[in-house]
Amino acid sequence: MSNDGNLLQVNDLKVWFGSPKDPIRAVDGITFSVHEGMTVALVGESGCGKSVTAMSLAKLVPSPAGFYAGGEILFDGRDVLKMTDKQLTEVRGGSISYVFQEPGSALNPVFRIGYQIGEAVKLHRRDADTHAETVKLMSMVGLPDPETRMKAYPHELSGGMQQRAMIAMALACRPKLLVADEPTTALDVTIQAQILELLKSLQADLGMAVLLITHNLGLVADIAHFVNVMYAGRIVESGDVEDVLMRPAHPYTRGLLDAVPRLENEGKKMKGIDGSVPHPGRLPQGCKFWPRCPKAQEACRGEEPGITTTDATEKRKPHSFRCYFPL
Repeated sequence: MSNDGNLLQVNDLKVWFGSPKDPIRAVDGITFSVHEGMTVALVGESGCGKSVTAMSLAKLVPSPAGFYAGGEILFDGRDVLKMTDKQLTEVRGGSISYVFQEPGSALNPVFRIGYQIGEAVKLHRRDADTHAETVKLMSMVGLPDPETRMKAYPHELSGGMQQRAMIAMALACRPKLLVADEPTTALDVTIQAQILELLKSLQADLGMAVLLITHNLGLVADIAHFVNVMYAGRIVESGDVEDVLMRPAHPYTRGLLDAVPRLENEGKKMKGIDGSVPHPGRLPQGCKFWPRCPKAQEACRGEEPGITTTDATEKRKPHSFRCYFPL
């Protein structure tokens, strides 16, 4: 772990696609960190660059379609972008593991569940008893009767069980960082709650850090310690979860919060954010959110606002945002 206490430190990361002369800026200069044992959320609508950021952490963005145009990804003090293929193989699945959305698509349909979990154990923990460890992992994530379930194919399991199997695979190598990319999107509400509780329980037991990728601020409130709100390839607001959710500064964060369903609003029309996320190859000048922002003024269309960080007080922790006219 680095001297500053961060397990992961991403500095001014830029991940672009297409031609370097006319790039599509999917991720355009983001900075954030994840401390050991903490849960950090990366939040935003589809198309904001969250998943590209997640894939970048283990240098998984396909090349030459995508390329790293700048920045650094420091994991345990080492820059992932400068690692050799052998070093990356050790990091991928070993130190950094992933749980992807839609487990039915992520799992291989022609191999049994036990084989897929055991394969991860064999690759990164050659001294372990593969069968015993597979049973242990399946029990850990709450899969009933693991000796029987490990013989099942993915289509024979429910969506919730498939996601538990994916989490077992991710934990097989005892990672320091678990990247959960929309881990509950394809699941019903009851199963979503179970998966979130499972992640919290496993994190407490294993002491790993979690990066939660989601579009739902309701999930963030349940599990995260720190949140980064992402829009059009940039982080537009970041801070302690309670501070950001209770006192958002950026109009985009406010819009995401208003879009969370609430029981007290039963019978009322749900609020949303007008328009859609701009294509990363056709971003507006100035603040990227101004075409959809209810507070936009002429200044927002000129130069993109820089990062403003509020001072810590007795009631508030430091809080950063990009906005000329904060809430």
